[in-house]
Amino acid sequence: MPSSSLRDYQCLTLDCYGTLIDWENGFIEAFQPLTSRLDTFHPLRKDPGTLLKRYSAHEVAIQAQFPTLKYSAILAKVYERIAAECGLGEIATSTGESAAFGAIIGAWRSFPDTVEALWRLKRHFKLVILSNVDRASFAATLAGPLSGAAAAFDAVYVAEDIGSYKPDLRNFAYLIDHCKNELHIAKEQILHTAYSLPADLKPAKEIGLRGCLIERYPNIMGGDLEAMKDVVAVDCRFGTLSEMADEADRVFAS
Repeated sequence: MPSSSLRDYQCLTLDCYGTLIDWENGFIEAFQPLTSRLDTFHPLRKDPGTLLKRYSAHEVAIQAQFPTLKYSAILAKVYERIAAECGLGEIATSTGESAAFGAIIGAWRSFPDTVEALWRLKRHFKLVILSNVDRASFAATLAGPLSGAAAAFDAVYVAEDIGSYKPDLRNFAYLIDHCKNELHIAKEQILHTAYSLPADLKPAKEIGLRGCLIERYPNIMGGDLEAMKDVVAVDCRFGTLSEMADEADRVFAS
């Protein structure tokens, strides 16, 4: 249940991958050409959670090192580094697997409730995307798994336009400034909605935004709320986006 009323806000700024799109299962599937070559008991083949944690650690490091590199290229570099750690680096590049991995973003599926919930939330809020991808990758998602909700978004802000990746506070400052100047939405009227604690809800708190946690499962890369509860913005909390839409319908009807 929310600890603050959804009636307090006019705009939901939404993380996309992990919150609207099931990127964790998407990653597990996309790593199969690599993991299928590993021994049955290799930890990266045996335990998808270990694989996702390894992916996440490499992604954060590469994004910090190359803040203006397109996200598709970030993905390719992550694949190459993990392949190299497994002794398969040459195969990953020579077969084109790493480049193919970088091109998978638009193929990831949305969560089953995403499109319907977005349209219900649209009745009550402006909807804005803040995503750690490049324009072409998000366009592929918008033309694919989010095609049914493409018209619901009032604005889309991606890392390629900003020049840095979340959790960099520049991404959130950009979000706040553009919501104010383009949509006439004040910072206090924004509820940043995401599943990731380290990438979204921790920097949201640092910059003074309110936050809503969507507890997508399985949640390997989204962070541990108990461990981070003092440093993240969690003013509302829902198991799914559909549950958030249910609450919005309820409070705005009263």
